[in-house]
Amino acid sequence: MEELKVMPIWFWVLLIIVLIAQSTWLFIDARKRESMPWLWGIWGLIQVPMPLIFYFLIVRSGWFKRVRRKDNK
Repeated sequence: MEELKVMPIWFWVLLIIVLIAQSTWLFIDARKRESMPWLWGIWGLIQVPMPLIFYFLIVRSGWFKRVRRKDNK
């Protein structure tokens, strides 16, 4: 815990800005793609950069594609 006391205030401010920016971008982009925006937004607030990496691998690259049924009504 001693190393946390050594970190300067600008580091914490920068970390908060990065987390909020990442979370906002993930939420907005996932909402456009209809791919669980709340999950990506909340996960983006918790840590950096793993949610962004997984988002690009899973959603943007197409590894996980949702099968949509077409109703014949």
